[in-house]
Amino acid sequence: MPVEEHDIARLADAARLARTRAYAPYSNFPVGCALLLADGTVVTGANVENGSYGLGLCAERAAMASLFADHPPGERTIAAVVVVGPEGVADCSPCGACRQWIHELAPDAVVAFPWHGELVTVTVPELLPFGFELD
Repeated sequence: MPVEEHDIARLADAARLARTRAYAPYSNFPVGCALLLADGTVVTGANVENGSYGLGLCAERAAMASLFADHPPGERTIAAVVVVGPEGVADCSPCGACRQWIHELAPDAVVAFPWHGELVTVTVPELLPFGFELD
């Protein structure tokens, strides 16, 4: 599915709405993510922190976990991933763990996120050029 600029804008709006549902009492850094599936469906996620910091869940992984919980195999092709951080924050790229999840679960997707005050769009190989693979 070709992803158009209007798709990215629509996903950014969905990610902003998802961000309002984040649980981020420790960092005060709410993040939202929206996935565009090949069939046009949008799946969202928000970060969920935990007092045991390493147990927190990033918005990207929350969205992808939701995708697997709610959609059967064959309906999980991700065409685009859009991430947004807190209002007014200039930079919010996916963390290393999320980059690996995207590499494995959305290898053909485009990924957009705020960088230096603009929403940039990259391919998965640009996001994680040497992603881990078992093959």
